[in-house]
Amino acid sequence: MFTALSEQLSGVLNRITGRGVLSESDVTDALREIRRHLLEADVSFEVTRGFVERVRERAIGALQVNTVSPGQQVVKLVHDEMTALLGGTKAGLEFASVGPTVVFLVGLQGSGKTTTAAKLARRLKLEQKAPCLVAADVYRPAAAEQLQQLGEQVGVPVFGKRGTGNVVALVRDALKQAESARARTVIVDTAGRLQIDAEMMDELRALQAAVPPREVLLVADGMTGQDAVNIARGFHDGVGLTGVILTKLDGDTRGGAALSIHGVTGVPIKYIGVGEKPEALEPFDPARMAGRILGQGDVVALVEKAASTIDPVAAKKLEQKARSKRGMDLQDFLVALKQMQAMGPLKQVLGLLPGIKAKALQGAAVDGKRLKHVEAIVLSMTPAERADPAILSGSRKLRIAKGAGRTVQDVNRLLEQFQQMRKLIKRI
Repeated sequence: MFTALSEQLSGVLNRITGRGVLSESDVTDALREIRRHLLEADVSFEVTRGFVERVRERAIGALQVNTVSPGQQVVKLVHDEMTALLGGTKAGLEFASVGPTVVFLVGLQGSGKTTTAAKLARRLKLEQKAPCLVAADVYRPAAAEQLQQLGEQVGVPVFGKRGTGNVVALVRDALKQAESARARTVIVDTAGRLQIDAEMMDELRALQAAVPPREVLLVADGMTGQDAVNIARGFHDGVGLTGVILTKLDGDTRGGAALSIHGVTGVPIKYIGVGEKPEALEPFDPARMAGRILGQGDVVALVEKAASTIDPVAAKKLEQKARSKRGMDLQDFLVALKQMQAMGPLKQVLGLLPGIKAKALQGAAVDGKRLKHVEAIVLSMTPAERADPAILSGSRKLRIAKGAGRTVQDVNRLLEQFQQMRKLIKRI
């Protein structure tokens, strides 16, 4: 997430903190570099200019304070201003006190509205908000079928009479069904439309007047850069947005959309999509995102990811086994490996740790394929061999290597690393 921008900004700030004394010209030079990197990341020019001016104004005054190193003061100022640029405080969904909360998802076709609707429904279900989905896209072929399949996948009911072209009547009927089913949150997946398409925007306004939503969320592709800002401004002027969900932030996005949308429209980013799986939707926290962009990691997100994916019963068994005299065997190692894989791509997980440089994550040492290779080797062993690796002779290792499609050297390397890990765990 924001790999290039994070690496560039971290480099500038590291050079600042490495100096004992900072002059006004040092700050100006650093901010000139930051300005250039933000513009290269497709951040809006007006947003970038305002950001740099505010940091410069506060940084020059902070240089006079001697209690904290000047470099650290500038880093904190950049972090604070970055947080403000992203919205300042975390903004969640607002729920109606009476009746179901209606949430409209709007945006361009292809921005990921339908999959985002299912992801949001899954998250709200875990929060005990009793969600349901409404298939209100009557134009895209098989849109309703796609939402129905996604709804079944996340265990959320989908309403919406198929075959009707009257969107207002469809959503009204679906809302009645949702109320009968005691749904507390109704997520309406509207058709994709351009913000400059007057006829389609009129339809959205008519729907908004007939079924007043509590939230109107724009689903914007995070990879569109500054175009996402123009899209957000168009929809905000047309129907009055209450929030934004940025998708595809797990890709090679430059960060322009995330850093510009709030500054230009004043609309908060409420969620971000960080993958294709149903669980790959995270609440957006400006302070934590600023930390990620500046290379400071996000330990809270790492803990949340672990808590939501790791089986606590299996984790307890692993802990008990590790504490025992015998220690972990390769079967336990395989369970731990699968739990680690469930947390997502290894690079993404390591990127949440403070101090891990973006450049370091490009190396083969964090290649997720290696975990698959290790898994293949362990699965090629018999239960007896996993329980007691000491019985592995040369012929057994050759058989395991052939079964896993690896070399005997790979098997030996895994066994050596496993023994080192066992010693380390016992020492801990």
